[in-house]
Amino acid sequence: MSDEIDGEDLNPILDAIDSAEEVPDPLDGLVEKSAEDPGAAFTPEVLERLVALKSEDRADFEALRAGLKKAGCRVTALDEAIAEESGDGGRGPTQADILIDLAGAAELFHSADGTALADILINEHRETWPVRTKGFRRWLARQFFEQTGGAPSSEALQSALNVIEAKAHFDGPERPVFIRVGGLDGRLYLDLGDEAWRAVEIDATGWRIIEKPPVRFRRAAGIQPLAVPITGGSVETLRAFLNVQSDQDFVLVVAWALAVLRNKGPYPALVLSGEQGSAKSTFSAILRALLDPNTAPLRALPREDRDLFIAASNGHVLAFDNVSGLPAWISDTLCRLATGGGFAVRQLYTDQDEVLFDAARPVILNGIEDIVTRPDLADRAVFLTLEPIPEDRRRPEAELWASFEAERGRILGVLLDAVVEGLRRLPDTRLPKLPRMADFALWASACETAIWPAGTFWAAYCGNREEAVEGVIDADPVAAAVRAVMLERTEWTGTASDLLGALGEAAGERIAKSKTWPDSPRALSGRLRRAATFLRKIGIEVSFEREGRARTRVIRITAASAESVPELGGAQPSVPSAPSAPRPKSNPDNSFGAPYPRTFANDADGCANGKADSVRGNPLKSNGRDDADGADANRAAHSEPEKPAATSWTARL
Repeated sequence: MSDEIDGEDLNPILDAIDSAEEVPDPLDGLVEKSAEDPGAAFTPEVLERLVALKSEDRADFEALRAGLKKAGCRVTALDEAIAEESGDGGRGPTQADILIDLAGAAELFHSADGTALADILINEHRETWPVRTKGFRRWLARQFFEQTGGAPSSEALQSALNVIEAKAHFDGPERPVFIRVGGLDGRLYLDLGDEAWRAVEIDATGWRIIEKPPVRFRRAAGIQPLAVPITGGSVETLRAFLNVQSDQDFVLVVAWALAVLRNKGPYPALVLSGEQGSAKSTFSAILRALLDPNTAPLRALPREDRDLFIAASNGHVLAFDNVSGLPAWISDTLCRLATGGGFAVRQLYTDQDEVLFDAARPVILNGIEDIVTRPDLADRAVFLTLEPIPEDRRRPEAELWASFEAERGRILGVLLDAVVEGLRRLPDTRLPKLPRMADFALWASACETAIWPAGTFWAAYCGNREEAVEGVIDADPVAAAVRAVMLERTEWTGTASDLLGALGEAAGERIAKSKTWPDSPRALSGRLRRAATFLRKIGIEVSFEREGRARTRVIRITAASAESVPELGGAQPSVPSAPSAPRPKSNPDNSFGAPYPRTFANDADGCANGKADSVRGNPLKSNGRDDADGADANRAAHSEPEKPAATSWTARL
């Protein structure tokens, strides 16, 4: 019997196959069925078809899986069932597993505070992102899409991030991470903020732009790129965009900018005051755009210190606009930001964990009034008073910013040249005496010789600090009353209650009944301790002692001699200043019209009793001055004869 089938015998079989109904796909209507009964188990036919779809078309599988999850199906149980059906030992790679494997392409590490970060390679350059930020999540989601053609679920992404964060913390090394300015092995690095993540490397030999900086920078939301620095600029170009009226003020602005370009504090707060129309906001925005551009350069004061430290952790320079007054708590927080300080709050959804913020940041404050009245912040600040701009010298804002953009790179370049000089000269820089912000003063003095003669900054800084002392004492009714009382005596001793009565008489009934006046002896003691530093600078010492067997607490106030304290009536010798340099009638750049530099002291010893002597020579000339200029600068000054001390004071001595 032959096994062959004749072709005619096949016709009935083929006709039967053609007439048979098409077998339905087990996945048709699966989402709708799962929505009706989310807890129902999947049939073997459905699981077999899901396994086949997963291997054949991953995008369709992920879309179906997302639909099942939306319908209420437990996708974790589904994944386990699919893995068991496919024979993967009971468990196949889930989305979370795939995400964790993809994160292996990043270099994981953590910072000193335990924050997990990752270095990822994008378009041939390295970027650094905290694991919990949107930047890393987007990169990881894109990696998943490129491999699978689908999108990871939020549940899988969250689970993967938990594991990635743990790997960065326990398996990765600890590395410092910076915002805008960093330091390593005696070099400074300035993040340009561009798409290629380039940086400027600065050392004692010069500065250069590098493609792959050895330090890690973190970029928060809002950060914008710096101008690419260019050599051959002049610091005087910056003056055309700032409403500064004196050489001293301009020197202090440049010194503050040089401090911003350093990777560590202390950073003095730059306080701008002036009436409406004095370009305070523009002044602040220009400096922010030059040193740390941001999409929101000027902000309002935060309502709590937590918000202030969050802002500090996401930007290098903080600029607060139109400040009407500083509450006590924010004044204290700004002090911590100037010299470096920390802040801790409870982490959300936990009972014991804390979120720590630790930062030192340059701060700009501007307002119409004298907003800094507390001595501790005033001792950490540089004060500038801006004059109103006449209408015939005003410029359209678009024109001003266009001119600034054209010069921004050259201005930054000349500041970087000064930073190079500072790195070279800082180890050998000395000052006649060290102020509260000693590191800032040393750094500015080390940098200044790249721009001006040695001693220019010190003379300007001493004069500014002297004005700050007078302003704070005038703003503090207690300190002003102490000064008034000590104008009539050399020593006062008594209890806090006695002193409260004596100061009340000196201040007057109106001030003594105001809200700013201390309402108890204890409150007075606190105010005296806060004002003691600035009172000491005008020759008034405040000490707290205990006397007698009862150990009664007394306050002793002593005043120095009038001849040694100018604020108490002593005469000070002065030196006539040299003639000012000729100035043009107009500025070719159509600037704010600031005059050409005037002359003041250029020696580091010109600060006596916290006050700068008048100057010999022009400190803002370039360092390439001729020998005749040097001879003029070293010419001996002629002092005026001393005036006799006040009669009322000498009679009591």
